Amino acid sequence: MEARQQGGSAIQATSRGGHTSLHTVKPLGRTLFNRVFATIYAFSILALLFYHAKTLFYSTTLVSFSVTLALLISDLVLAFFWVSTQTFRMFPVYRKQFPENLKKIMERSDFPALDVFICTADPYKEPPISVVNTALSVMAYDYPTEKISVYVSDDGGSALTLFAFMEASKFATHWLPFCKKNNILERSPEAYFELNHSCTSEAVNIKMIYESMKVKVERVLERGKVDDENITSGQEREAFDKWADSFTRQDHPAVIQVLLDATKDKDIAGYSMPNLIYVSREKNKASPHHFKAGALNALLRVSGCMTNAPIILTLDCDSCSNDPETPLRAMCYLGDPETRPQLAYVQFPQIFRGINKSDIYNAEFKRLYQINVMGFDGLSGPNYLGTGCFFQRRAFYGSPSSLASPEIPELAPDYIVDKPIQSQSVLALAHQVTSCTYESRSNWGSKIGFRYGSLSEDYHTGFRMQCEGWKSIFCDPDRPAFLGDVPITLNDALNQQKRWSIGLLEVGFSKYSPATFGVKAIGLLMGLAYAQSAFWAMWSIPITTYAFLPQLALLNKVYIFPKVSEPWFFLYAFLFLGAYGQDFLDFILAGGSIQRWWSDQRFWIIRGISSYVFGSVEFFLKFLGISSFGFNVTSKVVDNEQSKRYGQGIFEFGVNSPMFVTLTMAAIINLISFSQGLVEVFRGNNLEGLFVQMFISGFAVVNSWPIYEAIAWRKDKGKMPIKTSIIATLLAGTLYTASCFVFM
Repeated sequence: MEARQQGGSAIQATSRGGHTSLHTVKPLGRTLFNRVFATIYAFSILALLFYHAKTLFYSTTLVSFSVTLALLISDLVLAFFWVSTQTFRMFPVYRKQFPENLKKIMERSDFPALDVFICTADPYKEPPISVVNTALSVMAYDYPTEKISVYVSDDGGSALTLFAFMEASKFATHWLPFCKKNNILERSPEAYFELNHSCTSEAVNIKMIYESMKVKVERVLERGKVDDENITSGQEREAFDKWADSFTRQDHPAVIQVLLDATKDKDIAGYSMPNLIYVSREKNKASPHHFKAGALNALLRVSGCMTNAPIILTLDCDSCSNDPETPLRAMCYLGDPETRPQLAYVQFPQIFRGINKSDIYNAEFKRLYQINVMGFDGLSGPNYLGTGCFFQRRAFYGSPSSLASPEIPELAPDYIVDKPIQSQSVLALAHQVTSCTYESRSNWGSKIGFRYGSLSEDYHTGFRMQCEGWKSIFCDPDRPAFLGDVPITLNDALNQQKRWSIGLLEVGFSKYSPATFGVKAIGLLMGLAYAQSAFWAMWSIPITTYAFLPQLALLNKVYIFPKVSEPWFFLYAFLFLGAYGQDFLDFILAGGSIQRWWSDQRFWIIRGISSYVFGSVEFFLKFLGISSFGFNVTSKVVDNEQSKRYGQGIFEFGVNSPMFVTLTMAAIINLISFSQGLVEVFRGNNLEGLFVQMFISGFAVVNSWPIYEAIAWRKDKGKMPIKTSIIATLLAGTLYTASCFVFM
């Protein structure tokens, strides 16, 4: 990667007299090129807007005026996104950490305590065994075990999840000493046993214990209930008897279960275990629960009562640790007196396992999770990505210079817990702060904790923290710190994107909009950087316009772009090649492949005419008070046939989805348009006037090839549903008929 090979002089962070380096930072080598190219490209955009304005002014018919206006609006949106993208290219940096130097400046006994938050919501979409692997991987960190507390939030209130963690707490007594004794890197059991085939008696025994636990958990999940035969101790039976009624009601009280206590529980080698606490907050229909942000705030309060560690790690339920030294890397910044006072969090990139060779659904998100974040890091720091993030607890309580005091002293970030976590008073307080009404008339979600008002609570929370004066740091080590799972069906991938789009628009059109509030609070560059994400769904305007308008015009023999022989054509060519060329360069220099870059740009188009469109519509319907939306958990369940097709790089349709209808409509219109253009060329019509529209149609046809396969040739269960194909064909025909009247 270029970031690891180029750059200027390192800025060395030091401590204790400047003798020990904990981290360095270097600017990327292509920064100067980015700035020069941005200047040239900006003048080209202005020239294009001038061309549209001139054409609009001299329009003689309503049709030409309308077409030019549509193109002008689309290109203005594209110009906005291009300008906001340049903020990531102005000061991108790469950082390196030296965790081995920590021991030179502090004793392990002086390391701060660490609270880990893991959220899950549905045992059938987020299999408990996957959540268990995530928890076990961080419980086994190369960090003082007695200082680690893992809190699992189960917003589904499922006895199945609690049972899985009861089993995990027993397996952990074998797994943790095994990892540390053998210096295991993959401390997720599932990952370790998939990648390693050690034949030692110890490894074989550990695998047998793990498989036994896994079978029990999966059998219980299959049955949908926990039977007496699954309960192996009086303690487990007591816990289930106590909470059985809670788990059978849709409106249920809080369930808090201490599964491991660091002051009491030991592993098989006689060493202390980390704390492991299961939390299912109280929920009822009458009180808003604010989705994942509400669950995280409940964990923030419960952990404050029980352990109140100064450092908090947030993880998705499938984000397993891939490097036991990760908290030490975070401590290189959180433990540095020069960076700590204004440092809210250290963000690690989201990296995923199991992505197929060509990454057909752009699950890697290299731009979102790496390229853009390095650009953010050169300004005031990266945005919060929702997982793999180490926070200072203090950052959830107001600005660096002004503490937002909670309503009770036990929730203050500097509160010292001096009672056992299983004491009656501590557990009573923990139940109190997870009640549905606890947050009423308080600052939780507005000035304290994770912020409410958006389905994208991670984006909103990080943005608001930076507006308060906090900084952040992006930590991207050579060995990925965490590995997550990706959607393996197109429907899941698009629904995830739709949910993100809605959540981002909620921030973009709120009083905390990055375009207004953000620019004032954190400056123009950071405001624009955040604004690009907030208005992400507006990509649908130019993408949808260019997916249909030039094609319908071509079908009606109306040519709306300059001829190849005209000077303005070369402006279009430069803008297209320049944008795609720089995007390609960014992607490749960030370690991407040509094949994955093609998938990245193709999926950008797919999102633009599906999830972005439907996300925008749903948001504005809610904004106008016409309808509401909820939070749909992305399924982590793997179907064998779907997994096989995904591994082969075959798109998965298979279900009737409105988003597939718009995709199919665009594919049909573009294919017919391109075919019509070829017919016109064969008839001897001048290609010069047709070329740009034919190129756009041809480009779309190439990108739509998986759709044509799914409609016409495939016989597997992942093919396009016949109902979707028929509806899309009828709508495409209706759209063409309407265009004939428009272009008359």
